[in-house]
Amino acid sequence: MSLTPDPDSPTWLKRFWWLLAAVFIARVGVMLLFVSGADLAGDEAYYWDWGRRPDWGYFSKPPMIGWMMGVIGWLTGNAEWGIRFAALLLGTATLVVMHRIALVLFDARTAFLTAVLVLLTIANAGLNLLLTIDAPLLLCWTLGLLLFWFAAQKPSCNTRWLALTFVIGLGTLSKQMMLAFPILMLAFAAVSREDRPLLRNPRLWLTILFGMAFIIPVLKWNQEHAWITLEHTKHHFDTQSLGFGKWIGRTLENVGLQALIYTPVTFVALVAVMRGALKQRAKLTRPVLFLLLASAPALACFALLALRQRINPNWPAAFFVPAFVLAAAWMRGWLPSAANPGWQRWSLRVGGALVIIVHLALVIVFTTDLKGIDKLASIRGWREAGIEAQKHLDQVPRAEKTFVMALGHRYHAAQMAFYMPSHPRLYRWEPSGTPQSQYEVWPGPEERIGYDALILDPSPGRGLLENPVFAAAFEKIEHRGDIRIVLGQQTREFSVYLGTNLKSWKPVRP
Repeated sequence: MSLTPDPDSPTWLKRFWWLLAAVFIARVGVMLLFVSGADLAGDEAYYWDWGRRPDWGYFSKPPMIGWMMGVIGWLTGNAEWGIRFAALLLGTATLVVMHRIALVLFDARTAFLTAVLVLLTIANAGLNLLLTIDAPLLLCWTLGLLLFWFAAQKPSCNTRWLALTFVIGLGTLSKQMMLAFPILMLAFAAVSREDRPLLRNPRLWLTILFGMAFIIPVLKWNQEHAWITLEHTKHHFDTQSLGFGKWIGRTLENVGLQALIYTPVTFVALVAVMRGALKQRAKLTRPVLFLLLASAPALACFALLALRQRINPNWPAAFFVPAFVLAAAWMRGWLPSAANPGWQRWSLRVGGALVIIVHLALVIVFTTDLKGIDKLASIRGWREAGIEAQKHLDQVPRAEKTFVMALGHRYHAAQMAFYMPSHPRLYRWEPSGTPQSQYEVWPGPEERIGYDALILDPSPGRGLLENPVFAAAFEKIEHRGDIRIVLGQQTREFSVYLGTNLKSWKPVRP
């Protein structure tokens, strides 16, 4: 049985905005602490390098993250804080829209509870700190839910459908997952009796058609590049035969990671409310049915997928957005069977404890010698390594005719491109001869015939001097020194070589 409207709505709205302001200020402090103690994550540097060469597509993703990185770099002078601050702005905007959804569908107290439940998750803390493709996707997805509800409330309003069209389009340019959003719209229109007339409304079909049409330039780019993004995406669904013990371990790992990032009690509450709502689907109000259809079927599909392969924790993130609103509504008594008060109490207690622990750990780690622990090695030492690499580049005899190449993982090229003060164009050598990153999609060193190359090799020793590929490509190769950055018990090392006069280079082809 649903509640009557809350007479204290203005109070709860004020509380939300005060909470949001306090959290935003606190997260700015955490962001500055993180910037001072850690470098960009590998994917962030990789996407930043995409932003220097705007295009309609990239090796593994649609173009939005690259475009965003390009704008951020231009506005902030390629500053780390600019990337971190953009993540914070996108995450904050997503939370505001989630609050608005709960407010429109239920009341101000439910909206406040939704915001608090979301804030008290590790997933939300990460979303506001690291700028990846999930940040723009989640904002577009959340806006899409709100705008679709508005359009369904007033199906004759062209402005609402037009706004939804652009949000679907921008989301499609952010991540492939947005292509599932029109299925959600059609499912709700088909299942909800009140909304079945939408299926005869041309505005619905035009919104889907034109929203998804944003993918056409991306498809054209992929056609010109041997469908490289599709080939990469297919590998996400590769699986392998496992014994029963390893299969159980992998399955529990998938569930455990989701429970951790959404906090254990809240995660169980999300599952419980969706399961309970499905059992009582005939009694559900229209807002509850909307949220249920936007979350439960897709999350059930991911649960089944987790039985056959390892899934990344961020894959189902968009479908947890309506699930959190649904959970808050359940705890507030908007569903046929109200939740036991213990669900809300313990979700907040456990979530709050975990978030406090995580943030205290960040403060302790980045203000003490603990920042040298091995687990942080992947996001430390790049700034120092980039400065040392720049020194080597500044000392080459033909600086204006020298390009930079990195060997090993794509992150090596991306991080060096960002952290070398001159931000040079980085090339990468892929020994397999097939594209494994965006660096093989772009033209390689074959466009620099006659140039010298500063080569950064992360492997130990001086094996590059005997490498037949490089020996044949350059007139001469000499070892110029080593870069060695100590990171606690680990080190970040590169051997530095100078290849003189590039004679030839075999291009990488898809």
